[in-house]
Amino acid sequence: MKRLIVAITGASGAIYGIRALELLRDVEDVETHAILTASCMRTIVEETDYKPDEVRDLADRVYNPKDIGAAVSSGSFITAGMLVAPCSVKTLSGIANCYNDELVVRAADVCLKERRRVVLLLRETPLHAGHIELMAQATRNGAILMPPVPAFYHRPATLDDVVNQTLARALDLLDIPLPGTKRWDGTGRGAVRPRVVDRGQNGLSLANPIER
Repeated sequence: MKRLIVAITGASGAIYGIRALELLRDVEDVETHAILTASCMRTIVEETDYKPDEVRDLADRVYNPKDIGAAVSSGSFITAGMLVAPCSVKTLSGIANCYNDELVVRAADVCLKERRRVVLLLRETPLHAGHIELMAQATRNGAILMPPVPAFYHRPATLDDVVNQTLARALDLLDIPLPGTKRWDGTGRGAVRPRVVDRGQNGLSLANPIER
């Protein structure tokens, strides 16, 4: 059984953390350990139709974000890593600077020191130099920065399609593949067809135009 820490912070995009917990409920060998910050509670109410208690119920275990002595605050509590979705700049700053004043940052710092993966879905744009420096430092610490930039090769028809595909790719980074994930294999409508080349009498390449 894999234990995965899922943290939801106060950044916009609470649906990413909520949907991650929903998707992981259908993965038999994964146990979710959730940390929901005080700020995320307002974001959940403002951005979604979920109630905070409904989100808590999606996880196998939920921790008080102020409980610095919770199980996930120790490296001896083995996990598969941590997903912070969404990740606020405040949380990014804490992780970059090892400022373990609350459980989200402490749990992330523990994963990093134990060489476990920490995936940060940073929700902020545009970025100034301070943000970029924090991203660089968090990366040097071992975190994986994955801003939730949508993919389009799978031809999303709904916002759910965008959210689900992003989370599938984030969970790939934690070695938790989701069934039904659409993956590019080079055979879509936009795939480049092999070019037909005729060298001709003068030896020049007379390639047909690339068709898409």
